[in-house]
Amino acid sequence: MTPANGSERDALWEAASDLTGLLIGDKGYLGNNLQQDLLNWGIDLQTAKRSNMKDCRDRHWVKLLVKTRRLVETVIGQLSNRFHLQTVKARDLWHLTNRINRKLLAHTIAFWINRSSSHPLRFEQIISN
Repeated sequence: MTPANGSERDALWEAASDLTGLLIGDKGYLGNNLQQDLLNWGIDLQTAKRSNMKDCRDRHWVKLLVKTRRLVETVIGQLSNRFHLQTVKARDLWHLTNRINRKLLAHTIAFWINRSSSHPLRFEQIISN
């Protein structure tokens, strides 16, 4: 998580310092220089292209990439809207991580309860059923 006024690209280097392999990002990470720098570190950054950009990748791969990114955005939206993850208040790191872990666990349990549904991320079905 980065502050709204912070640079995502600067935070990316810290977050990805121990990673290798495939990394999926949003359009904010577009740019050949960044992708090439990450590739030199062993990280294959894949992002969706803007509508005015030519995409020479396999369209099935792009469709899977967009679908995965949409799922990630849905979960982030639920964690921020339903579980108010962005407003976790704590005085120390232990309480902060504990509260974040409880919210992540609650989201996971809601998904697990609703997993037999055709749309397991629609948590309002848990209450209505």
